[in-house]
Amino acid sequence: MDKILIIGASGHAKVIIETVELNRNYQIYGLIDSFKTKGSKVFGHEIIGDENCILDLFDKGVNKGIIAIGDNWDRYLMYKKIIELVPDFEFISVIHPSSVISPSVTIGAGTVILASVTVNADARINNFCILNTGCNFGHDSSLSDFSSLAPGVSVGGNVNIGKCTAIFLGANIIQNINIGMHSAIGAGSLIIDNVEDFKLYYGVPGKEIRVIKKGEIFLRKR
Repeated sequence: MDKILIIGASGHAKVIIETVELNRNYQIYGLIDSFKTKGSKVFGHEIIGDENCILDLFDKGVNKGIIAIGDNWDRYLMYKKIIELVPDFEFISVIHPSSVISPSVTIGAGTVILASVTVNADARINNFCILNTGCNFGHDSSLSDFSSLAPGVSVGGNVNIGKCTAIFLGANIIQNINIGMHSAIGAGSLIIDNVEDFKLYYGVPGKEIRVIKKGEIFLRKR
């Protein structure tokens, strides 16, 4: 059984740890975290250092892992740090056994699909995405790199969601919608029109609230 690193040690990491343990296809070697105390434990797994120790671990044969950081931009920045340190590090995907995924779906590297998620026919989930608990992703839809769907999100068919975009708790997006990159859809919103890049939308129906900056923090805790 291959040994893996969980990169991150907060709430999102806990959910990923439990999913990996349910699947029983990898052995968790340890956790990597830039802020937590080395030697402390999460669900019995030790924090063994920050990202700078990954090169040494890679040389010892621990060459796979998953970035367990919920914020899209922070996850992207961590990915950039890791590939600069260890270009050949392999990013696995983690998929909860209770999820229902069409056999025609494509799923990229480093993506996390959690409990009770449904992904329908010919959908495309790209790299380093998060589909959180109980969300639904429609047929022929596409989720670009480093984007995320929060718990309870429902996305219709033929929807395209751009890079580093976050769809927050319980939002709904009707069919045939395009949502740009680095945008955010507020919790409980209903999106019935296209959303441009770098926009915050909120409401029922969703309306543009303001322009947002690349990397703007919406999730205050990792």
